[in-house]
Amino acid sequence: MLGRLMRKFARAAEMLERPHLLRVRLRGGSGAASTAAELDRPWLRDLRFATILDIGANTGQFAIAARAVFPSARILSFEPLGDCCVKLKALMRGDANFEAFQLALGDSRGELQFERNEFSPASSFLPLNQRHKEAFEFAQKTQAVAVVVERLDDLAPKLNLAEPILAKLDVQGYEDRVLRGGAQTFRRASVLLVEMSYEPLYEKQMLFDEMCAWPRNGIRVPWRAGSFPLSEDRKSIAGEWHLRENRLPWIGTHRRYCSNRK
Repeated sequence: MLGRLMRKFARAAEMLERPHLLRVRLRGGSGAASTAAELDRPWLRDLRFATILDIGANTGQFAIAARAVFPSARILSFEPLGDCCVKLKALMRGDANFEAFQLALGDSRGELQFERNEFSPASSFLPLNQRHKEAFEFAQKTQAVAVVVERLDDLAPKLNLAEPILAKLDVQGYEDRVLRGGAQTFRRASVLLVEMSYEPLYEKQMLFDEMCAWPRNGIRVPWRAGSFPLSEDRKSIAGEWHLRENRLPWIGTHRRYCSNRK
């Protein structure tokens, strides 16, 4: 209880010190504000990104955070679900340097079945496994919908991507397919930020350790692992952003894990 209260005080103090985070929280919620706080680092700002690829945009949580930290960057968001894309565009309305694309990215082109989750951020091309259902009671029901899929490398020539590039992937276990379909484009990125899991939450998803060992078609990803505390109840999935400065190109990861991980 005391620890939770102290964290709330710390977040409030941070908002006072960096008022742009408060604006993000009011527009995009606490998750967007936390993401903005992690992105708001001098060495990241010094890279002066010209382009930000927001892959798996949902309703704009990352886009609104990135805009607060990188006001002059061109942000391109990719989101396959129509209603989420509508909310994304509404959130970013009036931003002349923002574009949203209602499609998914992968390693093939066409139309694929997508498992829309009752909790939309948990939607994925991959079916939920039992661990996901046990850990997230609010994210169990899914409905199959057809979505358009493109390869990033096929789209890139039409997008006129200026460097330096920050690429963020939050695609619920589909990371390896997105990377395969955009290998040439991702090689151009100065920073690659990927959400990964320690434990499988979807069928046939790539895990954190596999990502670290994956050849990645020439994309180099230096990494040093760290330790993270479990959630307070020691039962729920826990995770936090972890960004580390390294020689470029590099990767930051958002790591999820279960309390029973050995």
